[in-house]
Amino acid sequence: MKAAVIHGPGKVTCDNVKDPELKSERDMILKVTATAICGSDLHIYSGGIPQPRPMVLGHEFMGIVEETGPAVKNLKRGDRVVVPFPIACGHCFFCLHQLPGHCENSNPSHYGPEGGLLEEKGGALFGYTDLYGGYDGGQAQYVRVPYADYGPRIVPDHLTDEQVLFLTDIFPTGYTGVDWANVKGGETVAIFGAGPVGIMAAKSAWLRGAVRVIIVDTVPYRLEMATKAANTECILWEGPKDKDVIDQIREATDNRGADVCIDAVGFEPDRTILDKAKAMIHMEKGSPKVLEACMSAVRRGGVVSVLGVYGTTFDNFPLGQFFDKGLTLKGGQAPAHKYIDKLLKFVEEGKVTLNDIITHRLPLSKISDGYSMFKNKEDNCVKVVLDPWAE
Repeated sequence: MKAAVIHGPGKVTCDNVKDPELKSERDMILKVTATAICGSDLHIYSGGIPQPRPMVLGHEFMGIVEETGPAVKNLKRGDRVVVPFPIACGHCFFCLHQLPGHCENSNPSHYGPEGGLLEEKGGALFGYTDLYGGYDGGQAQYVRVPYADYGPRIVPDHLTDEQVLFLTDIFPTGYTGVDWANVKGGETVAIFGAGPVGIMAAKSAWLRGAVRVIIVDTVPYRLEMATKAANTECILWEGPKDKDVIDQIREATDNRGADVCIDAVGFEPDRTILDKAKAMIHMEKGSPKVLEACMSAVRRGGVVSVLGVYGTTFDNFPLGQFFDKGLTLKGGQAPAHKYIDKLLKFVEEGKVTLNDIITHRLPLSKISDGYSMFKNKEDNCVKVVLDPWAE
């Protein structure tokens, strides 16, 4: 079969690889009909999260059930399903507490309580390095889905693939940031990052009754997409020393700050040479500057939700600011299984549109072009969807 394989930083190719096979009675083989490149995939592509051996990438995918193990009673061949991105057993302590990203059984080689980039990890993710389980992902024509009796959801026939594809990750992730903040209605929500997750967080904020949604980014065309797809106010962050961004958010909120700030960027923002040098000196991966901006822009007693990926410790973390302002800080992998049924209903009822952020549709054979374009923000690229079967 054809699959997108990472061969090292900056090198993803469409290769012919062996078809997946059932390995457990709870497995499923899925014929992938639609898949996408996620911003998190770029951390592997850039080398920010290491992957020494070739592997198939991709954790945003859906398709048609090809084969199931004998323990999978809720699905049958021919069912069309969407698959949440964490690999979770459904029965361990964390799965029972609606924390599938911390599943105790899906990542036995690297699992443990410590956490961190190279320390013990949480549960497994599709196509997301050996550290997160080493499972091949869904940027391929076929994929093995473990614990298929727990994760996949059947999709109504009247909805297209593109209408529901982002239930795999970016919509549940955006919604998680808003839910962590317990948005009930009337809040001002400021989102740093106008990529796919940031825009989905904005859509989620409106669903939860926010009265004002502001989105910040360094790239004008991404802000234009945020305005078009999520009806947000936009602020252009013109450089790492641009304090005017914080001032604008405070001015819009009677000098208090936003009720909620969401970091939808993570550890690889746009950086200066000095930022990169500092990171090297302190043996850090990337920079926490977006998180620091969120902690400045949020009001006292407010909530900062961290949806962007962070892998290491950082020097001079503003713990004093966190304490003095009385902030609530929450972050981590989104519990997609927890929200997917509710969010599918939102799509069915027409309360939210997800596919309006798609800017590029490519065959899987053009995967190298897709990654390069998305990483380098070329051709106004916001979201790339791939067809594994197109020529």
